[in-house]
Amino acid sequence: MNDRHVLFGLHELGGIGWKTIRRLESALSGAWSELLAAEKGDLLAFGLKPAMADTIKDKLTPELIARRLEEYRRGRISFMTALDADYPALLREIAQPPWVLYLRGDRTLLERSCIAVVGTRSPTAYGRKAAYELARDLSACGVCVVSGLARGIDACAHRGALTEYGSTAAVLGCGLDTIYPSENASLYAEIAEKGVLVTEYPLGTRLHAGLFPQRNRIIAGLCLGTLVVEAAERSGSLITADQALEQSRDVFAVPGPITSAKSAGTLELIRQGAKMVASAEHILEEYNGLAQLGHTRKEAASGPDPSLSADERKLLGLMSAAPVTTDELVELSGFEFGHLHSVLLNLTLKKKIVPLPGSSYASL
Repeated sequence: MNDRHVLFGLHELGGIGWKTIRRLESALSGAWSELLAAEKGDLLAFGLKPAMADTIKDKLTPELIARRLEEYRRGRISFMTALDADYPALLREIAQPPWVLYLRGDRTLLERSCIAVVGTRSPTAYGRKAAYELARDLSACGVCVVSGLARGIDACAHRGALTEYGSTAAVLGCGLDTIYPSENASLYAEIAEKGVLVTEYPLGTRLHAGLFPQRNRIIAGLCLGTLVVEAAERSGSLITADQALEQSRDVFAVPGPITSAKSAGTLELIRQGAKMVASAEHILEEYNGLAQLGHTRKEAASGPDPSLSADERKLLGLMSAAPVTTDELVELSGFEFGHLHSVLLNLTLKKKIVPLPGSSYASL
C-alpha cells in the first residue's frame, strides 16, 4: 500500500475528521504508509484520543483499503488525494482543503479555469434564464462552470454549461451513491457522462443538512470567482459567496429588480462591492487572457471555421463581446491599417462582428 492508498483508507473511516488527519500528517511527516504499522501507544503519542486510536488500529488495514478501492472501481468512481499532482491548485489554498475527493466523470475538467454559479432553489423565470445563458457563455469560452446540483439556479447553470466545451462540475453534499434532490437524477447522469461529479464524502455517507454548507467551501475553493445569480436576503447561496470572500476570491452578482425578494441578496452583494454582471464577458475581463484561451481551446476542439480566412480567424480571436478600437487591433494584430479595415469589413459582412461608435468593434 502506498501513501495515497493509506490516506484514502484513513479518510474512509467513520469518526476520523479533517483535524485528526492533519494531526497525523504532521506527526508522520507525510509518510502515511507508516500508519499501518503504528501501535496504539504511537497513536496516543501523536495526540489522538483513545477512541480514535482504537478505530485506526482496528480498522485501518490493507484488507479494508483493498475492499473499498474495489467498491469504487465497480462504481466507476475515481479518487484524488491531497498528495496527487492533479489535485486542483486553487483548492490547495483554502483553509481546510479536502484530503480526498471522489469523482465520477472527466476529472480533467478541474484543470480548467473554473467559475462557480450559484443561487436560489426557487428562482424566477428571469433568474433561470440568466443562470442558463451566463453558464452557457462561460462554458463556450472553455470555463468549467461549478455548482452544487441543487434545484433552481444550480440546475440551470449545469444545463447551460453542458451545452458547450467548458462543461461543468457538480460538487455534492453527499456521497456519489446518493442523488439529491432526486428530481435531478437525469441531470446527475448527464453530468457523469459529459462533466464531472465531485464530493469529499465517501460512499455510504448518510445524508444530513450539515454536509451542504461544508461542501460550499469546495465550490468556492475550486474557482477563480463565484457568481450569484439570484438570492434572497438569507439564501444559502450567500454562504458560498462568503466562502469565496474568505478565500480571497472574486464575487460577482447579477442585478435584479429592487422589488423582488429573490434579488435582495444579490443587490446587497453589489452594494458591498461585488462586481455587477450582465454578461459572461463582465467576468472574463477580470482574468487576462481567459476569454482568448477559451476561444483557442474551442477552435482546437471543433476545428477552424472554414468560411473564414486565416487573417479573419486571427482578428476574430483577438476580439470579444467587449468593444476594442481599431488602434488597439492594429497593435494586437500587426496588420497594416488598410488591410485591417478590409478584414474588419469582411467579418462585418459575415456577421461575426459588429461596428460600434468610436471606431470600435465587438464580436457577436
